[in-house]
Formats: sequence, structure tokens, C-alpha cells
Amino acid sequence: MTEEIADAGRGISLAYERIGDRGAEPLLLVAGLGQQLHSWPDAFCAQLAERGFEVVRFDNRDAGRSTHPRFRPPSFAAMLAGRFPAQQYGLKDMAADTVGLLDTLGLETAHVAGVSMGGMIAQTVAALSPARVRTLTSIMSTTGARRVGRPALSTWRLMAAKPPKSREEAVERAALMFRHIGSHGFPFDDAWVREAAGTAWDRDPSTGGVGRQLAAILRSGNRTALLRSITAPTLVIHGDRDRMVHPTGGGATARAIPGARLETIPGMGHDLPEGAWPVLLDLIGEHARSSDVTAP
Repeated sequence: MTEEIADAGRGISLAYERIGDRGAEPLLLVAGLGQQLHSWPDAFCAQLAERGFEVVRFDNRDAGRSTHPRFRPPSFAAMLAGRFPAQQYGLKDMAADTVGLLDTLGLETAHVAGVSMGGMIAQTVAALSPARVRTLTSIMSTTGARRVGRPALSTWRLMAAKPPKSREEAVERAALMFRHIGSHGFPFDDAWVREAAGTAWDRDPSTGGVGRQLAAILRSGNRTALLRSITAPTLVIHGDRDRMVHPTGGGATARAIPGARLETIPGMGHDLPEGAWPVLLDLIGEHARSSDVTAP
């Protein structure tokens, strides 16, 4: 795996990696809020590649080594009141970044899978650029509707904490957060969470990106009507113990997208526990393979 930088257009550059054989069916993995490309674990990506995919994982704007805007993120109170800076981007802008990455890589189409905010971005790509998406897999995500997919109150309290000021604090914060929102029905891999958090700090110690990405989600509002226009074969995956995006978000997503299929994984929360990989890998791989869509 070699990390490279792609010009996604409109002044945005995205860091990405390609895993697997060039020429294999492309599978684009979109990361969640504040997460970087390695939030899709190396071994998970390698196993997808072994199933015949060329896996592409990348840093969204405002994460990792991709472009970070310089404006100050709005306060949480301002976000809830609907007050955003003039420079604030939205999920449609992040979807355009994703399509720009496909353009740079010379990929006319791809299977697209996203986790959490990444699921929202993937949904938006499928809605606005339908010719580019072979299949859509939306994992632990939601529609933006107010009454579904909301974090637990205990999760909001953790999210409201001040940003970490050191690598050590960032690692401890990640361990605390993922013990809370992670998959309580599977073993918790504390060592991996801490290693991933340390790597994230080393790649990008800035803290404003999470706030700007959260503002992008809230500014984009309820996307249910947009999701009804999606034509790509769609699989929705959600855990039944998700404290970050309540499982009602997955149900609403599946109802909004015509023909979508919902798969609920017992014991899974808001992470990708290794114990759930066999199910996740089968679901993602079989969904892509079941599509009648072929490369142009």
C-alpha cells in the first residue's frame, strides 16, 4: 500500500491508498466523522482485496492528509441554531470530492461503501452521480431526519468534550469513546483502537476538522427526499447496539432508498469489530457480486 495524493478539483486534494489488483472491480471505502483512511483496518481491506476487489480508501476533506479548510468551525450551539460560516461545506461538497477522486483514478464506476458520515457521503454520491455507482453499501448511517438515527444522550456528552491537546490525550479519548459506542456484543480491541488513534494523531494533529465535518452533516439536513432518487442496488447494514447512530437510522435509510435491503448485525455498535468481519465481508462482497452492473 502506497499513500498518494489526488487532485479532486475545486482546490481539494485527497490522500488515498489502493489495495489489491489493478483492473479488479473497484470498491471505494468512505470513512466516517473525524476518521481517516486507516479506520478501515488493513486486514479488513486485504480480505476484501482477496475477494477480487481493488479497494480504495481515502481521507475525506478535513481529515488526515487531505485538504483542511482554514475557517473556524461553528460552535455546537450555532450548528443547532442553523448558523454556519459562509465557507461551510456540506455533504454534497464531500460527495463531489469523492467523484473527483474517481475521476483522478480513471474509474468510471465503482462499488461504494461508507460508514456513518461516510455512508451519508456514499448515499449522496449515488443520488447525485448515479452513473458512477455500481452498488451502494450504507453502514451504520442515517438519513438526516430529526427523529431517527440520533446519538444517545451519553454519546452527546462525550462528543461535547474539549478537543485533545496531545497524542496521549487523543489516544485515551479514543479508547473511552469506542468503549462507549463500540460493539458490546463482540470483544473490544483496546490495543487496535489506541494504535489507530495514535496513527491518526501522527498523520493529523489538528482538531478543527471534526467540527467542520459535523457542521457539514447538520447543514445538509434531512436527505430523505434525495435518497428516494437512488437507483443503485443498495445494501444497508446496521448494528442493533449502536449508541452513535441509533438503529432507527438504518431502518429509515432502507425505507427511503427504493429496493434497499436492510441487514441488522446483532451485538454490533458503531465500529467494525473483528468478530463481525466474516459477516460484514460476506455481506459487502455478495452484494457487489449480485449486481447486474458491469464495468463499462
